[in-house]
Amino acid sequence: MSRQTEHHSASLDIVEARLGARLAASLNQRTSSVPHDISERLRISRERAVAVARQARMQETAAAPAIVAGAGRSAAWLGGPGRLWMQLASWVPLALLIVGLVLIQQWAEHEQVMAAAEIDAVLLADDLPPSAWTDAGFREYLKAPPP
Repeated sequence: MSRQTEHHSASLDIVEARLGARLAASLNQRTSSVPHDISERLRISRERAVAVARQARMQETAAAPAIVAGAGRSAAWLGGPGRLWMQLASWVPLALLIVGLVLIQQWAEHEQVMAAAEIDAVLLADDLPPSAWTDAGFREYLKAPPP
């Protein structure tokens, strides 16, 4: 909230408080001229209004800890009708990511094993003597692309 808005809100609160005080003073001055039956009805109505306001205030204060406890959290963690579905929906993307990473790693390992098996099969099927594999020049020849 900007300072101008805060100042405007504070000045409205002051004006409202002054108006309420003037109105209350005016009503208090004129209570002596009101007949007894009307003053009793007004007193009962005022007591009912105060009780209703007190009940509303108590409900607000009872709801305030739940709001404060949930400050900074998702609405799914506060509870409610769809709490379980909201929690599941928030964890599903993470679970899918983990499953995908595990599958990618298994696929990469499988590809490495298959490449090594293919090289081993070619080497074992060839008619070269074992001493050829220890020759550095022959290894370079194998690494070079075919002509």
